Amino acid sequence: QVQLVESGGGLVQPGGSLRLACVASGSIFSINNMGWYRQAPGKQRELVALITSGGSTNYADSVKGRFTISGVNAQNTVYLQMNSLKPEDTAVYSCNALIRRTRDSTGYSYWGQGTQVTVSS
Repeated sequence: QVQLVESGGGLVQPGGSLRLACVASGSIFSINNMGWYRQAPGKQRELVALITSGGSTNYADSVKGRFTISGVNAQNTVYLQMNSLKPEDTAVYSCNALIRRTRDSTGYSYWGQGTQVTVSS
């Protein structure tokens, strides 16, 4: 089985920074992309940032210039550096990855358990 585990969430003041990490483990042949989503109470889940196996990245307009997604290990680790945090960034942040477990298997979307980010004074 494949497991995604997030870490790094917490409570920070407006203008502060956090770095989230997501590690994928288990039987993995390849990862097509890894990304971060967030969901606040009463709102639908939205894409925050995405990085593909080719290294291209995409960001939500609301976080451009403040958040940076990167990978240390090409196939199993992704980070989200969050700077200049605002109260509206408060949400549960979840890691997502499109993963093939074997060469012959199709891609499947996996989700981590989520980590709470709260921006408040």
